[in-house]
Amino acid sequence: MQKFLEKYLLPVAMFIGIVFNRPLSIFSWATPYLLFMMLFITYSRISWKDIRLTKFHYILLSIQYVGSAAVYLALKPVNEIIAQAAMICVLAPTATSAPVVAGLLGGSIPTVAAYSIMSNLSVAFIAPAFLSAVGHPLPGMSFALSTWYIFQNVVPILILPFVFALLLQKISAKAYQKVRSAQIVSFYLWAVALTIVVSKVARFVIEQNEGNFRLEITISVIALAICLCQFILGRRIGKRFDRIVAGGQGLGQKNTILAIWLTQTYLNPLASLGPGMYVLWQNVVNSYQIWRKNRNNRQNSDPNGK
Repeated sequence: MQKFLEKYLLPVAMFIGIVFNRPLSIFSWATPYLLFMMLFITYSRISWKDIRLTKFHYILLSIQYVGSAAVYLALKPVNEIIAQAAMICVLAPTATSAPVVAGLLGGSIPTVAAYSIMSNLSVAFIAPAFLSAVGHPLPGMSFALSTWYIFQNVVPILILPFVFALLLQKISAKAYQKVRSAQIVSFYLWAVALTIVVSKVARFVIEQNEGNFRLEITISVIALAICLCQFILGRRIGKRFDRIVAGGQGLGQKNTILAIWLTQTYLNPLASLGPGMYVLWQNVVNSYQIWRKNRNNRQNSDPNGK
């Protein structure tokens, strides 16, 4: 049953979110709390003694932040909404599930876990400045005050789960082990959060009623292009450090739920279609990679193809 859910829960969650967008979108207030719990459970799973930050991680991190600014500046003259959608697809931190997928592909789990932690924690301090400069969420407020406002709202969601996981490990080993063994809960929380954020994206697109189909298609295509570019670039960088899989998953597999929430909260809501489509494209890429890995394993175990 669990394997069935892991295989089909993504399309089911997205389908439910689109079809029932109006009633489900009212639960958008729950998204930051779901993100908090997902990160807390994920951080409790990680073995901190295996975490080692290297030059490889810092290169990926620089691409995440410099690249997001570069694509925004390049696309802003074309269309502001497209530029915001592209920026958030690069700026978004690595998905908490990336280490698991990396393991399935034969990559280094600790390497991806280290980058996932650093990526998610650092975005709490850097993203507020990006979002304030681009989105201007509070008209009339200075850049510094706007950045501080976003920082105060983002930090508890991204930093406190990390702090609580460390504290729980020190305070109660028994409770810590229970959280570590409840990783499936994080998977279901992810499904619920995905359903909610997709419903809000779908509702906003439907209620626009301005015939922006060309814009929406353009955002979807750009999200696909950015997704492929990040996976390919990550793998090429990883090849230099003998971390091909880790590079691809670290740079390409994004925490799209966080990206959608940040976009819906601080940028043009229509731009959330970018990370909304990215979640589809990255799962297509991951499914293909896992299929190819399994096929190669079968061929290696049976060279005659029997």
